[in-house]
Order: sequence, then C-alpha cells, then structure tokens
Amino acid sequence: MARITYNSKADTLLHIKRVSQLLSAASIELLSRGMVHDESKLGENEKPLFDEMTPKLKGLTYGSDEYKDALLRLKPALDNHYKENRHHPEHYENGVNGMNLFDIIEMFFDWKAASERHADGNIFKSIEHNKNRFEMSPQLAQIFKNTCEFLKWQE
Repeated sequence: MARITYNSKADTLLHIKRVSQLLSAASIELLSRGMVHDESKLGENEKPLFDEMTPKLKGLTYGSDEYKDALLRLKPALDNHYKENRHHPEHYENGVNGMNLFDIIEMFFDWKAASERHADGNIFKSIEHNKNRFEMSPQLAQIFKNTCEFLKWQE
C-alpha cells in the first residue's frame, strides 16, 4: 500500500483565507451600494414626482391596474431613475440578463424594502409578479424565495 505524504492542511487554510478575502471584498461592495442606494430619487429629476406619487402608491396593490396607472404619471422620474440605478432590470437593454450578482442582490433587497411600503405588500407575491414582468428564470425566482425563507420572511 502506498504511503500518503501530502498534507492538505496548508492548502486548505490558504483556500479558506482566499475565500474570506473575496467575501470581504463583496461585503464592501454591498455596503457601498447600501450607502448610495436610490440617491437619484432626491434629485430634481425625480423628487418632485416621487413627492406627489409615493403617498398614492402606498395604498395600491403592487402590480394592480391602478398601480400601473399611477406609474404612468411617475414615468419621467422612473425613466431617469432606471437610467441612473443599475439595480433595476430596466437599466439594461437585456433586463435581468444584463445584471451582475451585486445588481441582483441589491434588486432583491430593494424589492423587500418596497414590499414593506405597501399596506398589503408581500415579498413572495412581488417575486412572482416580477418573475413574469422581467422574464426571470424559475431558478432565480426560487433562489429568491429560498432566501426569503432563510431570512424567515413570512408570506
């Protein structure tokens, strides 16, 4: 029987350290995004319309016909918002397929926060609605649902 002389401990420790470095860099990216998220809503191209429409949107069901009608009034601000903010599929010519992992993560948490602004908001319903709206894969939608469950967000 051949004698094993290789000890994997050093290589494993190096791997652990490298993954830790990469996760730290990813964390910094996410923290940076959190600090500037949606700042364009405070500018002159968006704020006046968001001031007018946000209170009206709060009482509407996400994705309903009334909600869609209200978005038409908000369209000039939304057009600018999508242009300035890469965590929206509308920012990209090919929607979700143009996004990177950080865009997707920010979008997911943006959806959760937005769902909390509506009286009848529900992140699971938002995922289902947006799955169709943005032609997301069933796999990505399921990952979003799994994450909600992992974070103990209720339906």
